[in-house]
Amino acid sequence: MTLNQLAVGKSATVEKVGGEGALRLRLLDMGIIPGTKVKMQKVAPLGDPMQIALRGYELTIRKEDAENIEIKL
Repeated sequence: MTLNQLAVGKSATVEKVGGEGALRLRLLDMGIIPGTKVKMQKVAPLGDPMQIALRGYELTIRKEDAENIEIKL
């Protein structure tokens, strides 16, 4: 399951961060690393972007970036 499939209000744990090069490094720099708990806060009406809560702060990411983050419930 990937982060973009997580329902609003639900929590999960990051298993793997995919992507290549700068994208992957940017996600890791934002604190999205394996073992991190994330909670889906909001999703825009058209599904992009989405707001997640992790490590005590809220982060807004694009749907296509969220597709590179594998999670487990």
